[in-house]
Amino acid sequence: MTNFVCTKDYEQKALNLLTPNVRDFYKGGSGEEITLKWNRDAFGRIRILPRMLRDVRKVDLSTTILGEKVSMPLGISPTALQRMAHPDGECANAKAAEAAGIIYTLSTLSSSSIEEVAQAAPKCIKWFQLYIFPDRKLTLDLVRRAEKSGFKALVVTVDSPTAGNRRNELRNNFKKPSHIIFANLKNYSLQNSFSNDPYSLRLDLSLSWEDISWLKKNTCLPIVTKGILTAEDALLSIKHGASGILISNHGGRQTDGVPATIEVLPEIVKAVGEKVEIYIDGGFSQGSDVFKALALGAKMALFGRPMLWALACEGEKGAKNILETMRREIFLTFTLTGCRNVQEVSKTMVCHESRFSHF
Repeated sequence: MTNFVCTKDYEQKALNLLTPNVRDFYKGGSGEEITLKWNRDAFGRIRILPRMLRDVRKVDLSTTILGEKVSMPLGISPTALQRMAHPDGECANAKAAEAAGIIYTLSTLSSSSIEEVAQAAPKCIKWFQLYIFPDRKLTLDLVRRAEKSGFKALVVTVDSPTAGNRRNELRNNFKKPSHIIFANLKNYSLQNSFSNDPYSLRLDLSLSWEDISWLKKNTCLPIVTKGILTAEDALLSIKHGASGILISNHGGRQTDGVPATIEVLPEIVKAVGEKVEIYIDGGFSQGSDVFKALALGAKMALFGRPMLWALACEGEKGAKNILETMRREIFLTFTLTGCRNVQEVSKTMVCHESRFSHF
């Protein structure tokens, strides 16, 4: 029996358990997978500068995200087709998020429906990741279903007018297993969504910032723009009605060669200031990564792939365990750096490795 003590343990086990088709769909990036690699490597270039003798008998990891209290500054990013990892899929991960007291983001391209996830984890703070389809009626139908099911925000993906150049999926001629469905889209015509092949994804090449304004007028839910990598687009997000910005490069699955998300975080934080909350995903795998993101100005970090690995290994049990593992690591990092709460994590507590280049 494997003793899973970190996300890497789950990843290594899961990559051996999953079929090559599913494994490569989950783990792969686009092009040469340079950005995929940078997402992880960039954390290693950031040094932590701990403070000592700060009385850390009481350490509180809780924070508020869009007005909702969460138990720690870590959330779950949207990932597609989670039932390929385990029959319980998205429902198991949402239950794990509910138990942990954190935010779960459901993908439009999930294998469990909006309604199924809402029923499985009614007390979980749930966000819905939304693609704006050419068929605006389909798009608004999804929005209404999310509203009705108690979801708290719409996470609008803005970096995917089409799918990236994902070579692993092309090599494998990826098709989802026949028993797995795109549960949110099953009652709509496939000409408006897509079939077994992600490369037939019919998104709208004409999308513009005006579509964010349009969505803002058509929902009562706050909008988070996902896929922002520049200060300019962060400010445009705010201009067109976003309540939050999720810095993301789609897990390295869209344009290969874009920066690691943690690299662009400081300049976006500087441009945005206190106007809206800033979140970040991309390569997070241990508690110290989350600490670094908070120190650089993020309100919350999110991760996706580690939840897939845990799900593949142990289902809901694994999902719950990996979140508690991350909680322990975040708690330890806070304790060892002298931070008693998220407010005490400041930019003075991290620096780039170049500061020490004179050695």
